[in-house]
Amino acid sequence: MKIPIIRGVVRRHLLVNYRVDAGVMRDWLPAPFEPKLHRGWAVAGVCLIRVEQMPRSLARFGRGLGSENAAHRVAVRWPEGPDVHEGVYVCSSHTDSLLGHLSRRGVLPGEQRRARFRVWDDGREIGLSMRSSDRSQVVELAGHAGAAMPPSSIFGSIREASVFFERGSVGYAPSQGGRGYVGVAADAPHWAVHPLAVTHVSSSFFEDGTRFPPGSAEFDHALVMRDVEHVWRGLPELARDRRGTVSHEPASNS
Repeated sequence: MKIPIIRGVVRRHLLVNYRVDAGVMRDWLPAPFEPKLHRGWAVAGVCLIRVEQMPRSLARFGRGLGSENAAHRVAVRWPEGPDVHEGVYVCSSHTDSLLGHLSRRGVLPGEQRRARFRVWDDGREIGLSMRSSDRSQVVELAGHAGAAMPPSSIFGSIREASVFFERGSVGYAPSQGGRGYVGVAADAPHWAVHPLAVTHVSSSFFEDGTRFPPGSAEFDHALVMRDVEHVWRGLPELARDRRGTVSHEPASNS
């Protein structure tokens, strides 16, 4: 199902990023996606978004509908005909919005699963936890505004990281039934990320040894963006053919 055009304000956008062994990630990703590498590493992580001022047409009550959202995603490339595109593959999405969960419509592609979020944020220091309703995924983060990227990061500067992630504005997730991928494009005219100095981070997804062998996925850095207007628009579904490649299905108004 293609989502409509949605306008809103991202009050807080956290990008919690991991560097992942390229071979492990390549084996884990479904066709036709390939990891987008940076200095030989695949880049994955959790995108944590606080969205406000959503349209009344989605809420049918009140004004300024807001929600906390999380997406586990991987920076990827994929072929479409003679071209190679860049974006993110979203393997799971969670929200605290009952409406988003029931309608399956939100700012993230794919099925919106329920989760409980606890957030403390004074504009400089942030403490956040997310626990999915089925308790299969837990994310914890604590940090404060930073001045630079950590020395251990595979990104040498904030600009280098900003350019890499700004190109990931298109996301695809498995469609219902697994026949293809549903997509969302996010347009932010005033993209500006800043480093977050992390004092604690934990992700059950990346710490799962059955998915990522020990040492193959390590925390790299975190970025934060605040108070940015966004426009989200649905993309035509990508259908997987028998060769494992993808093609665009006709756009749907549903």
